[in-house]
Amino acid sequence: MIPLDRLRAISVVAHVDHGKSTLSDRILELTHAVDPRDMRAQFLDSMDIERERGITIKAQNVRVGWKDHLIQLIDTPGHVDFGYEVSRSLAACEGVVLLVDAAQGIEAQTLANCYLAIENDLAIVAALNKIDLPAADPDRYAAEIEKVLGIPADDILRISAKTGAGVPELLDAVIEQIPPPQGDPDEPLQALIFDSYYDQYRGVVSAARVVHGTLATGQRVRFMQAGTTHEVEEIGVRTPANTPVATLGPGEVGYLVAGIKDVGEARSGETVTSATKHLEAASPLAGYRQPKPMVFCGLYPVEGDDFADLRDALEKLRLNDASFTYEPETSGALGFGFRCGFLGLLHMDIVRERLEREFDLALIATAPSVAYLVQMNDGTSIEVDNPAELPNPSQWQAIEEPMLTATVLLPGEYTGTVMDLCQTRRGDMVKMEWLSPERLELVYRVPLAEMVVDFFDQLKSRTRGYASLDYEPAGYEPSNLVKLEILLNGQPVDAFSAIIHRAKAADHGRRLTEKLKELIPRQQYDVPIQAVIDGRIVARQTVKAQRKDVIAKCYGGDITRKNKLLQKQKEGKKRMKSIGRVDVPQEAFVSALRLDD
Repeated sequence: MIPLDRLRAISVVAHVDHGKSTLSDRILELTHAVDPRDMRAQFLDSMDIERERGITIKAQNVRVGWKDHLIQLIDTPGHVDFGYEVSRSLAACEGVVLLVDAAQGIEAQTLANCYLAIENDLAIVAALNKIDLPAADPDRYAAEIEKVLGIPADDILRISAKTGAGVPELLDAVIEQIPPPQGDPDEPLQALIFDSYYDQYRGVVSAARVVHGTLATGQRVRFMQAGTTHEVEEIGVRTPANTPVATLGPGEVGYLVAGIKDVGEARSGETVTSATKHLEAASPLAGYRQPKPMVFCGLYPVEGDDFADLRDALEKLRLNDASFTYEPETSGALGFGFRCGFLGLLHMDIVRERLEREFDLALIATAPSVAYLVQMNDGTSIEVDNPAELPNPSQWQAIEEPMLTATVLLPGEYTGTVMDLCQTRRGDMVKMEWLSPERLELVYRVPLAEMVVDFFDQLKSRTRGYASLDYEPAGYEPSNLVKLEILLNGQPVDAFSAIIHRAKAADHGRRLTEKLKELIPRQQYDVPIQAVIDGRIVARQTVKAQRKDVIAKCYGGDITRKNKLLQKQKEGKKRMKSIGRVDVPQEAFVSALRLDD
C-alpha cells in the first residue's frame, strides 16, 4: 500500500480553451506515462466527438509518478454545460491547478471553477498558461488574478503547456502546496463512485476514490444506496492504460469491475463498502447533489420500431452522464419518444450526437423549452416543461418562468452591443464592474427561455469571440406568457407548440407559418397553416392545392359542361379535405425548429 504522504490528487480546471488537455498531454510526456510512439494530442479525450470539436466533455483520470510521489490527475471540461463533471471531479481531489490564458486573462468559467474549488476547501495552484504566445502579457494578468481572486501575483507560475516550459516546476509546486489525502486503512471501507460507463463485455466499469479502508480484488462489497452485493472481479488504476492492481488504499483513485449488468446500481455518488457484517461502514459518504435540468426537449426515433433501442441507449448513457434526465412521452405528430432534460444547449446537442453515433439511432429533437411554474386557480402550482401540456388559460392565474444570473466578461469596447443584446432578451442589469482599465464584468438577470436558443452565438458574434459567459439559476419570476399553437388543416401539431412572451408571440407565429408554407408539400386540397394564441388566429398562410386540369378535354362547346366538371372537382376536394390528414415531412420539423438561423 502506498503511504498517504506520497499521494497527491488534483483536478486541472480552467475556462474553455485555456489549455487543460494540452497540459495533461505534457504531464503524461514528462512523467513517461505514455510511450512517445503512442503519444497524440488530447490524449485523455477518448471520444471522437471530443477530438472533432476540440473540447473535453468527460472528466478523465490518470495516475502518474513524479519524484517518488504519485499524482492522481483529473482533466476536466471547461464549458459551463459540463460544470457538473467538474464538481464531481473536485470531490475526488485535495487541490486544483487553476489555468489562466496569459493572452486573455480571467474569463467567466475561471471564476466559476475557482469558487467551486474554494467551496470544497481545496488548495489552489494558479498558473498562467500560453506564455509562448506573442500576445501574452503575464504580468498584467497576474495582477488581474491577484485583484479578482486574491492569489498573490508572485505565487502564480508561468508555464507553456504547448512547449513544456515551466511544467516541471508546476509538478513540484503541486507536491509542495497540495496536502496529501486523509484516510485510515484500518477503518471500514468507504469508496465513492464518481463516474461509470457501460462495457458490453464486462458490464459496468466505475471510477472510484477510496476514502477509508482498503478495496481488494475478490472482496465482497455492498453498494449502499442501491442495497446490492457484488464480488469485485478486478480493480486497477489508469496509467493511462488500465493496469490491474491487488488493492487500493485510502486516497487512491482507480476503476472497479464487479460484473454489474443493471446500470441503475452504480450511479455516480454511490458509496461502496464491505459486505461483511462487522466490517461495514456505518453511513454512506455525502455523494452529490442531483443537478437540476435547465433545458428540455423531446427525442423521438425516426422509425417507431426503434423506441425500445432508444430507451436502452438512454439508460446506458445516463450511467456515463448522470446530469440529464428522461421520461417517456407521446406526441400526436411524432409518436412515442422521451422528454429529456439537459443542463444547457451544448449538453443537449452532445447527448443527441452521442446517441446517434454510439447507439446508431436516427432521432428527431423538438424545439428546446424550459420548465415553467403554473399557478392554478385552486392555489396549487404545477411544473410544465412541455408546451403541449399547458392547461387551458381559464384554469390558471399566472405563469412563472425560470431566471438566470448571467455573468459576461468582455473588453470595454463591446459594452454597448452586449448591453443591447441583454436588453432585447428582456434582461435587467444587476451590476457592472471594471476588472481592469480594458475589461469589465456585466451581470444581468435574464429569463432562461431567452438564453436557450442562440444567446451564446449572438454574444460571440457581437464581441468577435472575446466575451465569455457563465450563468447560474436565479429562481422564478411571474411573466406575461402565452401558448402559441400551430394548426395544420384545423388540427393542432404539438411538436410546434411553444410558450412565449406575449410581446413576441405574434411575430414568432408569423415567421413560423411563413417557414412552414415553404416546407410542407402541396396536397390535393388547400392546407391552411394557422398560428393561434388564446383561441385567436394571429397569422395564416395557405399551401395551395395541386390541381388537375379537368376541362383540358373540352374543346369549345357549352360552358355549362365545363362548369359541371369544375363543380364536381370542387366537391371532391372538399370531401377530401374533411377526411384528409397532412403528413409533415421530417425536414419540416428540423428546419422549423431552427427558426432563428
